[in-house]
Amino acid sequence: MYQTLTNRLSEALAGYIREKYGVELAIVLERPPKIEMGEAASPMCFELAKRLKRAPRQIAQEIANGLGKVEGIARVEVAGGGYLNAYFDRGNFLVEVQKESSGGAADRKDDRQECLSHKIIVEHTSINPNKAAHIGHVRNAVLGDTMVRILRHAGNRVQIQNYIDNTGVQVADVVIGFLHMEQRRPIGVKMMAQEPKFDYYCWDLYAKATSFFAEDKARAEKLRGETLRAIEEGKGEDAEVAQIVADAIVGCHLRTMARLGIGYELLARESEILHLHFWDAAFEMLKKSGAIQLATSGKMAGCWIMPWEEEVKEVQEVKEEKEKTSEDEDKNSQDKIIVRSNGTVTYVGKDIAYQLWKFGLLGKDFHYRKWPNAPEWQTVWATTSGANDPAAPHFGEPASSVYNVIDARQAYLQKVVASGLRALGHEKAAENSIHLSYEIVALTPRCAAEMGYELTPDEAKKPYVEVSGRKGFGVKADDLVDKLETATLAEVQQRHAEMGAEEQKSTAHAIAVGALRFFLLKFTRNAVIAFDFKDALSFEGETGPYCQYAVVRIRGIRRKGKEVGATNMEVTKESANQLLAGAEGNSLWELLVTAGSLDYAVDAAIATQEPAFMAKYAFQLAQAFNNFYHKHHILSEADMQKRAFLLRLTELVEAQLVKALSLLGIEAPEKM
Repeated sequence: MYQTLTNRLSEALAGYIREKYGVELAIVLERPPKIEMGEAASPMCFELAKRLKRAPRQIAQEIANGLGKVEGIARVEVAGGGYLNAYFDRGNFLVEVQKESSGGAADRKDDRQECLSHKIIVEHTSINPNKAAHIGHVRNAVLGDTMVRILRHAGNRVQIQNYIDNTGVQVADVVIGFLHMEQRRPIGVKMMAQEPKFDYYCWDLYAKATSFFAEDKARAEKLRGETLRAIEEGKGEDAEVAQIVADAIVGCHLRTMARLGIGYELLARESEILHLHFWDAAFEMLKKSGAIQLATSGKMAGCWIMPWEEEVKEVQEVKEEKEKTSEDEDKNSQDKIIVRSNGTVTYVGKDIAYQLWKFGLLGKDFHYRKWPNAPEWQTVWATTSGANDPAAPHFGEPASSVYNVIDARQAYLQKVVASGLRALGHEKAAENSIHLSYEIVALTPRCAAEMGYELTPDEAKKPYVEVSGRKGFGVKADDLVDKLETATLAEVQQRHAEMGAEEQKSTAHAIAVGALRFFLLKFTRNAVIAFDFKDALSFEGETGPYCQYAVVRIRGIRRKGKEVGATNMEVTKESANQLLAGAEGNSLWELLVTAGSLDYAVDAAIATQEPAFMAKYAFQLAQAFNNFYHKHHILSEADMQKRAFLLRLTELVEAQLVKALSLLGIEAPEKM
């Protein structure tokens, strides 16, 4: 509701200024530091004063006197040297927040149908299907899933995709591990793939293969080249084992993420980009436009590369900040290679083809089939080079914008993809290719020790310990969830022995998932996270359990209120205005404004592409309610009208907090 009123005020101010002064002005509204100064303030008169050559306070007084009635705004006053402070109609605000809490933020948008007419693609998770998911992958999936929830809540039509790199180097390394290191046959690998912990086995095998290749780089390069070509062409035992491994691991990943309430609509497999000739079409477009060139000399001779005009400038800027290492330069050079000298396509080349398809610019579409053995509550589709299922949704509809959730280390690669779109003349698509980047997830030394890792004395002193999938060092996602659930179950059993075993488990699961998701979301995307079990599970401070417990506390109040018949009185706009006046009313008003600011947090999260805004909002609302709870004796309040108001305010907080937590993918259990 807060955002609705500020939008309404902005439009009224812009219209009045246009009509009276003949000036088009972007209206900036800020939230004042104190509630006594109103709910919204604008410094616009200072900018207007420069244009009109008049005193800002004089202009502000003219606007305050002449603006007229704005629905939901009680008054507009002049402050300081020319600020405009707006005060909401408090009783009206309560009525409107009640309506909003029973509906959705999308209901406030006049352009909802326009939002629904455009498709947004959010591609997230996208784990290499060669080993178990780890905590870093969980941050990716949680960020992507939360962004989907927020965008949909705002009225957007969103499609969730998960890119499966089933023809890449990482899969090839595991294939080599099975066929060359362990001397297994495809039938043996297929039998192993049916085991529930197959992803764990491949985790260890991948680490062994990495060490194996480090000892003989020449052999590694030769084996990888041969294996990659076989996988891309879909021929021989290499390709057969690659498919077995990738399909089995994808199934493991889907089950892992389902534990966190994360699902997908489409698994876009890299193999189909090759087998359905997506890459061939993109390759011809890139060659024809001159976007890529064949290198004839140097260490990239024989490769198709993408020259990048901005590269020299960008590299120079980086060098001015810090000395650029040769390793960085080699990595970026590799990212520019679109086709290797041996004819195999790099990840970035296939990603350009995929991005063209997302925007409907390739002139081709996938074939689709339902993914077998998907988690019960999901219907998951996957691309296929086989027959198309006519019942498949129309995934090939062009997107208006695309969010690619990929870690910050892939920023250069994402720029290369966008550069490829621009080189083909698709400037708008390049602008709407959004890299939702994030930093790594590490472990506190305490957490690493709890997970059974031996640390050196130096590592134990560091603020965090980095993980490495290649070295096999890291926290597997399922192990992480298991440990969280075990810890929370013990606490639930101690507090609620009266619960049945299944209820105890479901409650523990909700707390564990809430703790993990909130911990990963409360940090901004550019922050390195040092995960710690104790910090995440705390019932105090900025944590998921703290927010969940606020809801549990409210539900307890409601239950007791019904028992004593205290919830039946109606709260009118007039009675609300009386109770929200004065010094005591201001503290109640602050809680109501916070409860009514869900739409403000949603819009901020979308505008900044920062889900942390939602986590911050949920915590602030929970904190504001707890302060309110300790100050007011709700059920024992003697004044029946005030008691009814306090209960109604409590119910509003619950509705908004439950909704905010749901946008974070967090369930509020009945008891904790």
